[in-house]
Amino acid sequence: MFKTDFAVRFADVDNAGIFYYPRFFHAFHVAFEKWWEEEFERGYHLILNEDMVGFPAVHIECDFKKPVVFGEPYEIHVGVKRLGNTSVTFRYELRHRDTGDLHAATDTTKAVVDMNTFKARTPPEEIRKAFEAMLIEDV
Repeated sequence: MFKTDFAVRFADVDNAGIFYYPRFFHAFHVAFEKWWEEEFERGYHLILNEDMVGFPAVHIECDFKKPVVFGEPYEIHVGVKRLGNTSVTFRYELRHRDTGDLHAATDTTKAVVDMNTFKARTPPEEIRKAFEAMLIEDV
């Protein structure tokens, strides 16, 4: 799995003092974008606007296991749970960096689309191979 550090910012915390739940989805997408930068040494925006391949989310499930609090060190792990012909399901895990404890897990299914037509397509071979290298066992 791809791993990246994640910091909870003061603006991310709700009145209960824990990470506000919609912010998880933003954090997971930021990790998704960081993966593109590290894997392909290109920003995700170039995949969208030059390669004309997009990955819109079509289904999301999230399990919240433990509170995520301001000031604690975390990391996000990203893997591919399922790879189809025109879709891919990513597994995101928010873990405490020191203890490894799982705080949240999300499965996000993304369609693979041609950005010109927004019709389903297969991913380019280079991207498909990168996804295959990230395949994880079903969790």
